[in-house]
Amino acid sequence: MPGTNGKQVRVGISNRHVHLSQKDLEALFGPGCALKRVRDLSQPGQFVSEETVTLVGPKGVMQNIRVLGPVRSQSQVEVSRTDSYLLGLKPPVRDSGELSDTPPIVLVGPKGAITLEKGVIVAMRHIHMTPADAEAFGVKDKDIVRLRVPGPRALVFDQVLIRVRNDFALEAHLDTDEANAAFLQNGDLVTVE
Repeated sequence: MPGTNGKQVRVGISNRHVHLSQKDLEALFGPGCALKRVRDLSQPGQFVSEETVTLVGPKGVMQNIRVLGPVRSQSQVEVSRTDSYLLGLKPPVRDSGELSDTPPIVLVGPKGAITLEKGVIVAMRHIHMTPADAEAFGVKDKDIVRLRVPGPRALVFDQVLIRVRNDFALEAHLDTDEANAAFLQNGDLVTVE
């Protein structure tokens, strides 16, 4: 493990969501559609959009799933393990964008439906950092660290991916299952080990 000197980061809890390519956005919401920003997310340039879709899996349906912006080169659905049981899917734990050998899913929007042949993942827990943050923490892009969580449900998350880019803001991202297991809320501090 890299030596992080026990530095702390704030937690951002990631709920189920969808990233869409422009082609898929238009298939679901109509030709020429652009995502309508509702509010900014903690990562620079990322935002919650007004648009929502319905996810249709082999066993279940989830409605009003938020689309996050901006559009991407390929569409992707991020769910928790609990969500995957409801949908009847077995998505792998992956870093964002690593979509090979992932299950298909149907997305339904107000103007149409599409089948993603691949793209459903349980996002790997990770920490966003700038290069300066990474230097301060003594880590580099793709390193794996641990997160120590204090409190009444104290635990250690292993296998936490470091993601380094100039346009990132320092924050640890966990999904709702992980955050609930540790009684974490957005903005809580955890220690990187």
